[in-house]
Amino acid sequence: MSIIRNVAAIAKGMSITLREGFQPSQVENYPDGKGPMRGAQFQERFRGKHQLQRDENGLEKCVACFLCAAACPANCIYIEAADNTDETRISSADRYAKVYNIDYNRCIFCGYCVEACPTDAITHGHGFELASLNATTMVMRKEDLLVQVATGLPHSAKEEIEVLA
Repeated sequence: MSIIRNVAAIAKGMSITLREGFQPSQVENYPDGKGPMRGAQFQERFRGKHQLQRDENGLEKCVACFLCAAACPANCIYIEAADNTDETRISSADRYAKVYNIDYNRCIFCGYCVEACPTDAITHGHGFELASLNATTMVMRKEDLLVQVATGLPHSAKEEIEVLA
């Protein structure tokens, strides 16, 4: 009797599998959508590629305090500080980050660097296309992470919009 019950349960499971297998699949329109995200939709809390923000005057918010690098459990943030001069103002503080690198080979997208930043200079953006076959391209430099003044988009997204237009 138990063998018949087991065969019936397997037949019922297989019937559900076969019925669902012939239904049309429902997918998002990711690669064919418009704009820099091309159809992708994100939750507000999504942690994507980092962005270095600017203030309302267009100066960099990062003051090279090294708190983000200290808070990073993966030790993937590298910063070199330099002093601002009266002739060249990079940030509104006394120092700025001359070099700001994030190694995405090691980054675990935990968000500790964002929480540790006292000036809200580093944030998580919505960039998600980070895969690469070459590990050296996974080290993002300051120029890759810095938000543009006019558009509010990172360099790579601005270039992508220009290509799409």
